[in-house]
Amino acid sequence: MESYPFLVIDLKSFYASVECVERGLDPMTANLVVADPDRSKNPLCLAVTPAMKKLGVPGRCRLQEIPGSINYIVARPRMKRYLDCSARIYGIYLKYLSRDDIHVYSVDEAFLHVSPYLSLYQMTSRELARTIMKDILDSTGIPAACGMGTNLYLAKVALDLTAKHSGDFLGCLDEKTYREILWNHRPLTDFWRIGTGTARKLAAVGVTTMGELAHFDEDVLYQMFGIDGELLMDHAWGREPVTIADIKAYAPKSRHLTSGQVLMKDYSYESGKLIVKEMMDQLCLDLVRKNLVTDSLTLNIGYSRACSTDPARGTASLPMETNADAVMIPSILRLYEKIATPGSPIRRINISCNHVVPETCLQYSLFDSPKSLERARKLQQAVLEIRDKYGKGAVMKGVDLLEDATARQRSQQIGGHRRGE
Repeated sequence: MESYPFLVIDLKSFYASVECVERGLDPMTANLVVADPDRSKNPLCLAVTPAMKKLGVPGRCRLQEIPGSINYIVARPRMKRYLDCSARIYGIYLKYLSRDDIHVYSVDEAFLHVSPYLSLYQMTSRELARTIMKDILDSTGIPAACGMGTNLYLAKVALDLTAKHSGDFLGCLDEKTYREILWNHRPLTDFWRIGTGTARKLAAVGVTTMGELAHFDEDVLYQMFGIDGELLMDHAWGREPVTIADIKAYAPKSRHLTSGQVLMKDYSYESGKLIVKEMMDQLCLDLVRKNLVTDSLTLNIGYSRACSTDPARGTASLPMETNADAVMIPSILRLYEKIATPGSPIRRINISCNHVVPETCLQYSLFDSPKSLERARKLQQAVLEIRDKYGKGAVMKGVDLLEDATARQRSQQIGGHRRGE
């Protein structure tokens, strides 16, 4: 009897499939794309249906790149609807497996450890996969694909390189079949965790397939990629020791809280400072909500492709562990003034609160007024209470109403996209 301990289930063209089901359309045959025409003149498509892909439309194209000869529906993103549907499908997984054997990889993809359940259900891995996929389709109308493997890596590769292109949307791999079928597969970027930069470095030393990588000098690979070289070598041979239990048990040595956004137009030096202030203000509220404090901030600034300015990065230490906006906003603005390049148009900003730890007590520096900090903290808590009751946009600062501000718009989004209902 075949036995594949791990499954990876992917919800096919998830956002587009949800929109098709809402319209009574078949997700596999309807021509539909999910994009927000209000976002920019040429918005990115967040998803396209399988039927569109068969016509040669890439999954992540620009709206204007779709040939005019194709008739299709444009659906505006509704991120809350997609998250609700994803949660409903997670509930279907729980009908068959314990949450300890499920690892949610993304909103439309999950790893499942099924070997403990095969004898219980008197099923093979393939039969259980089909049962779960059918339950998802019958319950939600969303089609799914599934990769099966003897480890997590092979299950994921089976999904990406075999299941999505098979008639029944099922694929399976063990180490032997992986080497037989995929060692000569090109390009390398089709494999999980190999991006264009990694593939480019490997090509420079004559490695263009997994088979070539498997027989490459491991010492040289380690020199090129450090500890990631060991991971690449393991994956070249189809090996992966990490299990879902290991993922569940992992605890990072340090925690970070981050916020980032890609701006919809080029921002000037002064407008960029406004965005940094808005983002830091929201991060302070997030820290207060979670009863966390930080002792340093990192700011990353990316510039428009139209200019040759290199990205800027800097870190500022805070005088104490804190979540007070009265301390953190001036600190991040001083850092911005230090590292930002005036005259270079800004398109990306990311802020990280480093070494985040639970707040145990209020701590003050010699240079801060305890009364003013306590007043600011009560104000932050009041803002959170109002937003919890009336919505994120219920309380906004004056700067959030300026022309180039984005906080008001982002309060109506999830993950940077239209919230919808």
